[in-house]
Amino acid sequence: MSAEWDPYRGDCPSRMLLDRIGDRWTVLVVGVLSDGPHRFSELGRRVVGISQKMLTQTLRSLERDGLITRTVYAEVPPRVEYRLTEAGHTLQEPLRALQTWATEHMDAVVDSRRAYDRVGGRLDR
Repeated sequence: MSAEWDPYRGDCPSRMLLDRIGDRWTVLVVGVLSDGPHRFSELGRRVVGISQKMLTQTLRSLERDGLITRTVYAEVPPRVEYRLTEAGHTLQEPLRALQTWATEHMDAVVDSRRAYDRVGGRLDR
C-alpha cells in the first residue's frame, strides 16, 4: 500500500474506498441500513431491482470493508441481521448530500441527456 495519499494515483488506498462507496447498490444498501438493522429479505424488498446474488456480494463487500456487521442469532429458524458500523454511519452525511444534489440537479441532467441523445451523441457548445 502506498504511503502517499493521492487519489489520482492508481495505487492509492482511497481508490478501493471510492470503488466501494461509488457503487449504486452500496449507496442504496447503506441508505436502507441507516434506518436500523435489517434482515437479508428485508433489504432485498427495500432495494428494488437488486438480485439476491448482487445483494449477497454487496453485503459481503461492505462487511469486509468494515462498514456493516453481520449478526447471526442462535434461533430456529436462524436469524441474521445486518447493521451499519460506526464507520458505516459516517457515510450517511455524504450520502444525504449526494441525495440533495441529485434532487436539485436531476431535471437539468435529464434535460441534458435528452439534448445529447437528440443530436446523436454530440453537443457542440
